[in-house]
Amino acid sequence: MIKTSGYAAFKPRGPLAPFEFARRDLGPHDVLIEIDYCGVCHSDIHQVRNEWGNAVYPMVPGHEIVGHITKLGSAVTKFKIGDLAGVGCLVDSCRTCSNCRDGFQQFCENGSVGTYNSIEKNGERTFGGYSKCIVVNEDFSLKIPSNLNLANVAPLLCAGITTYSPLRHWKVGPGQKVGVVGLGGLGHMAVKFAHSFGASVTVFTRSLNKKEDALRLGASEVAITTDSAALLATHAKKFDFIIDTVSAAHDLNLYLQLLKREGTMVLVGLPEVPPEIQVGNLIYGRRSLAGSLIGGIPETQEMLDYCGQNNITSDVEVIPLTMINTAFERMMKGDVMYRFVLDLKTI
Repeated sequence: MIKTSGYAAFKPRGPLAPFEFARRDLGPHDVLIEIDYCGVCHSDIHQVRNEWGNAVYPMVPGHEIVGHITKLGSAVTKFKIGDLAGVGCLVDSCRTCSNCRDGFQQFCENGSVGTYNSIEKNGERTFGGYSKCIVVNEDFSLKIPSNLNLANVAPLLCAGITTYSPLRHWKVGPGQKVGVVGLGGLGHMAVKFAHSFGASVTVFTRSLNKKEDALRLGASEVAITTDSAALLATHAKKFDFIIDTVSAAHDLNLYLQLLKREGTMVLVGLPEVPPEIQVGNLIYGRRSLAGSLIGGIPETQEMLDYCGQNNITSDVEVIPLTMINTAFERMMKGDVMYRFVLDLKTI
């Protein structure tokens, strides 16, 4: 076993604290990644606080991991020592079901293995990236473009692929009018990608003070949502596609009315309270309401390669691991632009 350390949650609502644990020894196809940076995703807070009801403690969060390969299994062919590598939300899947064979490991019919708070095939628990190192099968490790700032790459492993995947799947591109609901860790990446794909982007937000930054990120317009009547008067039936990145409970019906005939609204946030949908907002206009979950390994690599070619990364605030509890508190207040990233090189 490989001894390591990090920060873990030990109970719901309790602070994260130092934790020593062990990674498995490398199998033939495993790589050991020394973690340089790990993004702090809002789902880490959901998991730590057991808001999804499946938390097991102690829990080491973190699934936006980037670092360097320091050791290889005997049969590894994808990497060499010193290579940059990343790990996203998944570290394994059954590999044999139709979804896995098609490259959609996130939809594994037999249950994918999460990077943390999950169970490996050998029965051991998974621990995430708020730590010094991680052992991962090379098939679930990703190559990182060398021209990008490594700290800014980390959130691409979740926030990036979560927004890239639906925009690609629904073929967002030139000539389309796209709405982005929320301008946080996910929303700011949705703006960057949609703009890069050639779409005209409108950001929907409750905060007027986000206008300048939304325009900097690539939006052509910012719409304030506090006055629903004014919003509908200006934007009803104008949008081809809307991506909703908000995880808090909010009214989806308002945004459905902004879609054109046969427009699509995709949810990538996961509110605790199920939404109420007025069916008329769907059938009058043959609109679609859909959801999307991260992306499979092939698409995640495609996204990273695209980012390398187009110099796209996340806007981040880099902090030491010792500040993780402060980061959680600030995230709950919306006080981050746009993603905290933990510097793990010094722990």
